[in-house]
Amino acid sequence: VDNEQFEKILELIESGKQEGAKLECGGSRQGDKGYFIESTVFSGVTDEMRIAKEEIFGPVQQILKFKTIEEVIERANNTSYGLAAGVFTNDIDKALTISNALQAGSVWINCWGAIRPNAPFGGFKMSGNGREYGEYGLNAFTEIKTVTVKLPNKNS
Repeated sequence: VDNEQFEKILELIESGKQEGAKLECGGSRQGDKGYFIESTVFSGVTDEMRIAKEEIFGPVQQILKFKTIEEVIERANNTSYGLAAGVFTNDIDKALTISNALQAGSVWINCWGAIRPNAPFGGFKMSGNGREYGEYGLNAFTEIKTVTVKLPNKNS
């Protein structure tokens, strides 16, 4: 989008390398014009690394291993953010269990970024306040007023 975001993403990629994540591909500027960054994938990521804790808003995928569904839910929710999450599995029961437990404004199952004008979009926690799109998105354009009137007592 702009140089500030471009530099922030490259700095986060560098932090991933410095903190011990394995850079599988990408990690550099794409081309010599604009603010494009190669699609980047890290493996060996741990929960303490910045690339696992911060919202990157760039083409960076972090791979973290887990053993149980309970563990992945706890770890996914152990963040100050909650804009969106993705669940990829062939087991629809697991997908629905996980999506229900995740503290995220949008959860996509077997897809990513499926935003529709009639479906509310917005995050939980520090990832947003309110919703865009859908009926809930209209609330930002309304002003709600409460009027309270004290009526005289009937027998006074």
